[in-house]
Amino acid sequence: MPIHTPDWVKHAVFYQIFPDRFARSSRTEHPRGITFQPWGSPPTPHGFQGGDLRGIVDRLDYLQDLGVTALYLNPIFASASNHRYHTYDYFQVDPLLGGNNALRELLDAAHARAMRVVLDGVFNHTGRGFWAFHHILENGADSPYVDWFHINGYPLRPYPQSDETPNYTAWWGLPALPKFNTGNPGVRDYIFSVAKFWVDFGIDGWRLDVPDEIDDDGFWREFRRVVKTANPDAYIVGEIWKPAQRWLQGDQFDAVMNYIFSRAALGFFGAETIRTDNRPGGYAFAPLTVEAFAAEIDRMHHLYAWEINHAQLNLLGSHDTARTLWQVGGDESALRLCTLFQMTMPGAPCIYYGDEIGLTGGDDPACRGAFPWDAPERWHTDLREHFRRAIALRHAHPALRTGHYRTLLAAEGVFAFERTLDGQRLVAAFNSATHPQTVSLPTTAPDGTTFGAVWGTGNYRAAGGNLPQVVIPARAGVVLAQN
Repeated sequence: MPIHTPDWVKHAVFYQIFPDRFARSSRTEHPRGITFQPWGSPPTPHGFQGGDLRGIVDRLDYLQDLGVTALYLNPIFASASNHRYHTYDYFQVDPLLGGNNALRELLDAAHARAMRVVLDGVFNHTGRGFWAFHHILENGADSPYVDWFHINGYPLRPYPQSDETPNYTAWWGLPALPKFNTGNPGVRDYIFSVAKFWVDFGIDGWRLDVPDEIDDDGFWREFRRVVKTANPDAYIVGEIWKPAQRWLQGDQFDAVMNYIFSRAALGFFGAETIRTDNRPGGYAFAPLTVEAFAAEIDRMHHLYAWEINHAQLNLLGSHDTARTLWQVGGDESALRLCTLFQMTMPGAPCIYYGDEIGLTGGDDPACRGAFPWDAPERWHTDLREHFRRAIALRHAHPALRTGHYRTLLAAEGVFAFERTLDGQRLVAAFNSATHPQTVSLPTTAPDGTTFGAVWGTGNYRAAGGNLPQVVIPARAGVVLAQN
């Protein structure tokens, strides 16, 4: 079948926000007696620091200056957890985040700036406070909702002792997260009504949490039909850590979170410092030679149609991984190389909040620290400027967003590729070595064609099918545009 993905995604630069830790707003009124942890406290699994949706509104100037054009928010619906993957009311934004009115304000303010907003949809499981599960807790086998979940015995054990396991199916066996029975028609109707409600409300798409655990292509085809009927330009992106051809045939998702991209980029640009002792999503990081890196990028691109590749969510880190700077052992040059690579490759780049100012930390919860708005002395301002310039480069050159891609060189630690679109030709070259390198890059440009640096320095003239003597500084990249 023909594959179509939303055009706006191909031109977007996303910024992922963990709402409790991004920004508080004094405009959000809470009931008296509410107590939050002090802003900037060491992140804990259960602590709340009071970030809210109006806090995001208050920082849209900052995000727009950075070059961000789309937001991906971790779950925002009513929940008894700071990450809100324990949903108990899918039709209500959590009051601690400002409620539905705060989301209305955020959507209106973002859309006025031509920014899109994508929400996290957690439809595989819910929280044990969800109304239908609570009904079973109160009524046992007499509840009309017993088939909404996978119940294995009564009475339910929502808070099992240390030697017990929950007697219902739960995500990863965690009793706080009972798994929906998505084979039940009422559950399907409920989830599809949630998906439609918020698209009608004005959101621009859904990021789907662990959608591969709803092992039902028909479910996701119907989900797509409902969402795309409400808004044909809505973005549907799934959290799939592995090759995802099954879901990317044009009838289910538009894209997935491209963890294949992140593992390759960090493995190559951070090869000397990469931490290999953790396995986010069950996948280990490993140092990559330039040859292995090139092979992995080629494999990644051949998994899917190019319509899909241009819409992939290319991330370096997320709330489910250690911070990128921590993952590469604090090597800021690796983060800079990864970011420039991210901004010049096919696919929509996604920045995890705070990476641009050098926030660091290991696995959850350490990767979910509060943004230090009140401590600008902690910001790596030169790093933020690198992000801002790299994003601006992407915005300035359509070929970097939707142009054809061709690998030019992968040798001696140098990786180079070409992007072309409507007569525009750009060459990006990256040097992973700790010393400058001078290389000749293949080109199909006619002899005598000149190229000038739009990132880095230098002017070059094509000769004999090459751009000769291209100088790439140590641990840096250059981007050349045909004049």
